[in-house]
Amino acid sequence: MRAVPEGPLPFDILFQNNQVVVINKPSGLAVHPGPRGGASVEDWFPLLSRRKDGPWLAHRLDADTAGCLAIALRKQALIDMQACFAAGQVKKIYWAVVRGVPAESGVIDQPVMRVSGPAGWKMVVHPEGQSAATTWRRLGTDGTLSWLELTLHTGRTHQARIHCAAIGAPVVGDPVYGGGGAGAQRLQLLSREISIPLTVPVTAVAPPPEHMRSTLIRCGWSPLREA
Repeated sequence: MRAVPEGPLPFDILFQNNQVVVINKPSGLAVHPGPRGGASVEDWFPLLSRRKDGPWLAHRLDADTAGCLAIALRKQALIDMQACFAAGQVKKIYWAVVRGVPAESGVIDQPVMRVSGPAGWKMVVHPEGQSAATTWRRLGTDGTLSWLELTLHTGRTHQARIHCAAIGAPVVGDPVYGGGGAGAQRLQLLSREISIPLTVPVTAVAPPPEHMRSTLIRCGWSPLREA
């Protein structure tokens, strides 16, 4: 068993009851231990619940994606949330800063699949892949970068990133799907809002992380909206 890291939690709690907690996962923190090691959200599970069973991740976020991450504190809550995800009943809204100026709104309905190569694996749009659908709205732009609201109707790996790239507007800071990620540039993707229709509904909204604020402001967002 891994030791619980010392110090305060590295994330804020956005929602909590005795069944579910939603955290604001910082960019760069993995959700579970990976082959390369390093800290993960699961390292702090003992501080979220003293029960011998659980907690459990109800879904996943990429390590470099910030924002809402739902965690079950009870096994029945996990089962109920997984059923909601499987039935497409969970509302998942992302914010992304992307390169280019896509149309004001649209729907991306393109299946995706995982492929492996010498440089590793990634997701690609492919007719034989799993169905994937994303709705977008352009909330602002500076003429070069755009601020998009993405509603994910499915939950495929890297869905937001690959669908943005598919419309010619890759997420800024994405080294895999064309948004660039050299140097200090970080992925400009936020799991902004999640709503899960449990008996006691779960709803949480994550504020933009510091590394996204300057580009969001360029595109028309104001910090006063978060006050």
